[in-house]
Amino acid sequence: MDREQLTIPRHVAIILDGNGRWAKSKGMPRNYGHSRGAKNLEVICEDAWNIGIKYLTVYLFSTENWKRSPEEVDGLMRLFRSYTKTCIKTAQKNNMKVRVLGDPTALAEDLQESLRNLVESSKNNTGLNFQIAINYGSRDEIVRAIRRISADCVDGKVKPEDITEDLFAGYLDTREVPDPDLLIRTSGELRLSNYLMWQLAYSEFYFTDVPWPAFTKENLWQAIEKYNQRERRYGGVLNEQ
Repeated sequence: MDREQLTIPRHVAIILDGNGRWAKSKGMPRNYGHSRGAKNLEVICEDAWNIGIKYLTVYLFSTENWKRSPEEVDGLMRLFRSYTKTCIKTAQKNNMKVRVLGDPTALAEDLQESLRNLVESSKNNTGLNFQIAINYGSRDEIVRAIRRISADCVDGKVKPEDITEDLFAGYLDTREVPDPDLLIRTSGELRLSNYLMWQLAYSEFYFTDVPWPAFTKENLWQAIEKYNQRERRYGGVLNEQ
């Protein structure tokens, strides 16, 4: 397939799966896989923009990931502290605009501050729109949105009869971001894992056995090629992209 003629999805969401298993296959601890996965994310962000993708959303840490071993969670938090500082520099270098999805209040205050600095320092950038989901769960996001819209109803700002899908979407973490066209999940798992369930209602799904640390630009192109083989339909009407 001639890649120059492919339709490039505007928004790609990725579940970054397989870091721990990839590390285990090499006789290394799970957090080594997470570290290599973070480095790969920097590469794929640049690759995605060069390909023509405008929005990239990645699942870094779910609300369920707190159930992992304390050692792994502590290692991930150390990695996130390092990653956010690196990402500030990367965002400025590559002109990325970064948003954070999820509930940051469960994170340590210094990490919350780093995330705020990352968002604030990149808010005027005009390149890749990069969303990181940290302490994120789709059910939690929807519940938080319901709480906010309920409070606005009590305050008289919103009438129940005025609530539409578009209005409700404006209360979600992704309110400034178009819904994903394509979801990619690495490492062979075939489930959503509580990720962007509202936003993925009409997205195309692509699953690959490649673990995230080994995922390359070529693998991204393969996902886009499969995306182009699908007929994009909404309610029976072909989506003209």
